[in-house]
Amino acid sequence: MKDVGGKTAFITGGASGMGLGMATIFAEAGMKVVIADVREAALAQAMKTFDNTNLAVHPIVLDVADRARWVGAADEAEKQFGKVHVLALNAGVGVLGPMQAATYKDWDFNLSINLGGVVNGLVTFLPRMLAHGEEGHVVATSSTGGFSAVGNAGLYCTSKFAVAGMMEALATDLRGTKIGASVFFPGPVQTSLGMTTHEVRPAHLQNEAVATNIPGQRDARPAPGYDTSLFMTKEEVGKRVLHGILRNDLFIMSHPEFREGIVARNEALLRAIPDEKPNVARAALIRQFGSLMHNPIYDAQTKVPAEDF
Repeated sequence: MKDVGGKTAFITGGASGMGLGMATIFAEAGMKVVIADVREAALAQAMKTFDNTNLAVHPIVLDVADRARWVGAADEAEKQFGKVHVLALNAGVGVLGPMQAATYKDWDFNLSINLGGVVNGLVTFLPRMLAHGEEGHVVATSSTGGFSAVGNAGLYCTSKFAVAGMMEALATDLRGTKIGASVFFPGPVQTSLGMTTHEVRPAHLQNEAVATNIPGQRDARPAPGYDTSLFMTKEEVGKRVLHGILRNDLFIMSHPEFREGIVARNEALLRAIPDEKPNVARAALIRQFGSLMHNPIYDAQTKVPAEDF
C-alpha cells in the first residue's frame, strides 16, 4: 500500500496499548478505523480519546476466540466504513511461568487468543480483502519472544513463534496479489498486558488451583524494579507499524536495542549447520522446493534508516 488515506483498518485488541496506538496513528493518517476488543468498558474509554476530533473511529465488541462473532464483526465493519484494507491482528495475552507448571487451561487460553485469534481473523477477512481487489495489508503482532525464546515464557513464546511463521508463509502465498503481509516484533511497550490478561480470561479456562510446588506461575505483570517510563509509547509503536505497512516490510521491528540478541541467535543457527560440503544432488533436489533453500520474500526486506524515526 502506497497511500492509506480514506482506506479502512480493522484492529484487534484496539481498546488499549499497542492496538490503540495503531488506531490513533492510522486515523491521523486519514484512515477509517475499527477498534475491536472483548472489553466493552475499555472500548468506551478508548473512544473518549477521539472526542473533539474528526477522526473516523468505530468500536466493536469482539472476542477473537469466537469464530461466529468474527463474521458479525466483519459485516459491521463493512457496513460502517466499507471495504477493509488493513487488518491488524494485535490482540494478545501473556501467560507467564515455567512450562512444567502449565495446565491444559493455560495452554488453551494462551493459544485461543494469541494464535487462534490470528487464524480467525485471516479466515474471516482475507477472502473479503482479496475479493474486493484493492491494495491491502495484513499485519500480525508477534513479539521479541517470537524470534528469541526465553525461560518463564514458554507458552507465550510458542504462540508468538507460530504467528511469526504464519505471517512469513502468508507473505509467500500472497506474492502476486495486491495484499501484503508483515509480522510485527515489539519489545517493551507501555501497555496493560498483565492486567488485561487476568481480566479477559474466561471462567471455563481459569485454573481451579495453581500448583504451589513450582514457583513462578503468573500472568504477564511487569516485575518490580522495571522503569516502565523507558518503555516505548503506544503512539510510537503505531508509527512504526504504519511505516512498515507503507514499505511492505515482511518484518517490522520496534527496538534497535534487540540487535545483539538477534545476531547471537542467528549466529547460533549458523554454527549448527554441519561443517561439510553440501551433497550436490541433494542440493539440487532442495532447490526444487524453492523456499526451503532460499525464500525470495527475505530479499524484499530492506534496511530501515535511522532517520525514519
